[in-house]
Amino acid sequence: MITNKQKSYLRSQANPLQPIFQIGKSGLTDAIIKQIEEALEARELIKISVLQNCEQDKDEIAGILEDQAGFEIVQVIGKTIVIYKESTEKKKIVLP
Repeated sequence: MITNKQKSYLRSQANPLQPIFQIGKSGLTDAIIKQIEEALEARELIKISVLQNCEQDKDEIAGILEDQAGFEIVQVIGKTIVIYKESTEKKKIVLP
């Protein structure tokens, strides 16, 4: 679990990032979760965009990612979700 101060730091780090995943009509599938996991191992901090035609709500998707996949939800703003997970091999971000 990360603290509010750490979340604030991660939000500032995520500001210039572009979303690298888009969740659309098919919703959040196991294949997408696997790809997100691989991306987080490489980058540690990513943005995901939830498209308008997605049948799942952005908060529901964030909850699934946090509960089932074990990712840290840094921020849900608009249709964008910011996710963090510490890398086991390629640690890049040092939290305050």
